[in-house]
Amino acid sequence: MKKFENIVITARNHKRILLDARLVPSGRKKPVVIFVHGFKGFKDWGHFNLIADYFAKWDFVYVKINLSHNGTTPENPVDFVDLEAFSENNFSRELDDLERVMNYLTSPDCVLPEEEMDLDRMMLLGHSRGGGLAILKAHQDHRVHKVAAWAPIHNLKQRWPEEVLEQWRKDGIYYIFNARTQQNMPLKYQLVEDVLTNYHLLDIPKAVKTIKPPLLVIHGTADETLDYRHSQAMQEINPTLELLLLEGAGHTFGGKHPWNSDELPEDTLKAVEKTREFFRG
Repeated sequence: MKKFENIVITARNHKRILLDARLVPSGRKKPVVIFVHGFKGFKDWGHFNLIADYFAKWDFVYVKINLSHNGTTPENPVDFVDLEAFSENNFSRELDDLERVMNYLTSPDCVLPEEEMDLDRMMLLGHSRGGGLAILKAHQDHRVHKVAAWAPIHNLKQRWPEEVLEQWRKDGIYYIFNARTQQNMPLKYQLVEDVLTNYHLLDIPKAVKTIKPPLLVIHGTADETLDYRHSQAMQEINPTLELLLLEGAGHTFGGKHPWNSDELPEDTLKAVEKTREFFRG
């Protein structure tokens, strides 16, 4: 297996996107999967490298990224050392990051072997917040061939209770406690302003309703973070959406960070197998 690690792409505001890719060289063009992590996520979280290995072994070029404002840096790709950047993150920035990654893969500057990539079969795979981003990007960009969303966010205008929004607006900042790292992670109110100002580009239900590429959604019925019924509502909006509910699965499908096994958790394996079949179909 060939691994390309920690490729740096410049994002807006001079921040940097970090990119990895894995593939098994064969001289044949392969579908390209771009994986988008979620909130408080990063490309090397938990079992994400095992997922990358799985897709590479099944003849995909698998790309995973650290979004530019996720709180990590190229020098510290698995630690939240840049909380100022984290506080300035928003959905429009993340969509722009994804645009830059797709542009890089199709540019002469790309270090991945052109003969191994079928860029007419570019797939997006996102988890949680990354799932919502993948749906939005697939709706906006004709280059996306198929999209899969694992436990995706559903409606950005319904993300926060009104009383939280009011206090957030007054204070200008809102803190999310990260139980794993014991950090209070700041979010500036500009995140909400971005949703309100750019909702015509961030309307996930509308994107689901009118999306052209085939869409797969996978959700666990025991998701403790995002209710699986949101994904059922997506299917009601668009009956062509393919929905797989994993009975008893949580938000990360059994994964955690760090992940100290060479095997994927059972629920993750179900998700990757279904996603592989969907991308190949």
